[in-house]
Amino acid sequence: MNIPATMIDFFKPKSEARHHLVVLDGWRGISILLVLACHLLPLGPKPWMLNHGAGILGMVLFFNLSGFLITSFLLKEQNLPKFLVRRFFRIIPLAWLYLLIALTLSGASLYAWISHWLFFANLPPHSLIPLTDHIWSLCVETQFYIGIALLVALLKRDGLFLIPVLCLAFTALRIWNGMHYSTYTYFRIDEILAGGTLALVYQGHLGDKIQAFVKRVPIILPLALLLLSCMPQTAWLNYFRPYFAAWLIGKTLLDSSHKTTQLLSNNYLSFVATISYSLYVIHPMLAASWLGSGDILVKYLKRPLLFAILFLLAWLSTHFFEKRFIDLGKKLSDRIGNTRSA
Repeated sequence: MNIPATMIDFFKPKSEARHHLVVLDGWRGISILLVLACHLLPLGPKPWMLNHGAGILGMVLFFNLSGFLITSFLLKEQNLPKFLVRRFFRIIPLAWLYLLIALTLSGASLYAWISHWLFFANLPPHSLIPLTDHIWSLCVETQFYIGIALLVALLKRDGLFLIPVLCLAFTALRIWNGMHYSTYTYFRIDEILAGGTLALVYQGHLGDKIQAFVKRVPIILPLALLLLSCMPQTAWLNYFRPYFAAWLIGKTLLDSSHKTTQLLSNNYLSFVATISYSLYVIHPMLAASWLGSGDILVKYLKRPLLFAILFLLAWLSTHFFEKRFIDLGKKLSDRIGNTRSA
């Protein structure tokens, strides 16, 4: 039984756009649940390395979604100040609050403070610490925002059509260096660029043949290939993970009548999607607290309580803390847009 839509509307911050592709919320919900399962649950059998696979799968879905949405926005409107204000007001407030607490508790060095707050801590010499290991993905995201903004600033809208070329170039770099997965931006950003390429495909900028191919192929093929490409045992197949993820998401976007698309468009996943950012940012600190302490038996007996507190805090953060900054970012960006159009 689905949660009533009115309840979902209550949980959603009013500042978020209501007219969106609900299937993307489904994928976003799945991506964060996979990441939480990777970090907080024992997925077995252990020799299969399913925890590793779940984390890789969750992140490639998340990055693809990000690339798709950002590229879609910039294809429609190339107002870069507006774009950057909205994105930074979305991610920075909670991230900086978390980092303030985590870095203080960890007694981090001055370089660690600077590299974390400016979101380059994932790059060599890699200054991430245990409580901030997961912030590498925010670093990749932020660096992508700046990079795509520079591309559009230099080449305007036409710069976005270089995304597929850049995506292939970064995948080639991974192959050359034998990198199946990494937290370094230049070995991971093809997962975001693949989502950007999907946006070009979805809007018909790369012709009709690719769309037709994506629609025609049974969904089991990209799903199976994606799952395999997230496992370390498949070695070279990992290089093509960004494209399998884009293929799978694209199938559910372009074939709206498919049962998988309908399953993704449900209120449970929509609710998880609305609080996904908060869930991602704050969960490691809870896992490092009393809620995650004890031997294996005690630790996992506490997991239901940890999840309950995590979801409650994430909802509170989304609805009462982040919402204020999202609204402020929208107001400032709209003011910028009105100034530029005057």
